[in-house]
Amino acid sequence: MEVAVSYFPPHTVEELLAAVARLVVGEQETRAQFEAEPTAFRWIFYRGDTDVWIRLLRLPDGSKHDKAGTEIWSSWQTVDSVAQAVIRCFDQVAHSYGESTYHAKWGHPFPRRELEALRAAWRGLASESRGTSPSL
Repeated sequence: MEVAVSYFPPHTVEELLAAVARLVVGEQETRAQFEAEPTAFRWIFYRGDTDVWIRLLRLPDGSKHDKAGTEIWSSWQTVDSVAQAVIRCFDQVAHSYGESTYHAKWGHPFPRRELEALRAAWRGLASESRGTSPSL
């Protein structure tokens, strides 16, 4: 799998990881926003039991209400699959670039703390639902 690389402000990746972690531990709605000035891309996650509806909106301005945005993608997924996909993506970035190269390339540290918090939350979810410990 090839990982697409782009620039995002430092808080953006942390915000995405934190939103998915909150989703995993049971929050019903979480959000993350990527600023691509002047455009913004807003991820909205709605949890229902073990499934999550994901909406990706493009907004002309990040301060605008959801209704000002255009939905460019949406999907139903399991909470487990969303957490796994995000963890694998960030693990791949860390593996491909290394944390020091990540820092040099994007000007801020790799979000290790937030990634490990998501991984711990996901492992807790997996052990509760399956009675086993996942391998990521």
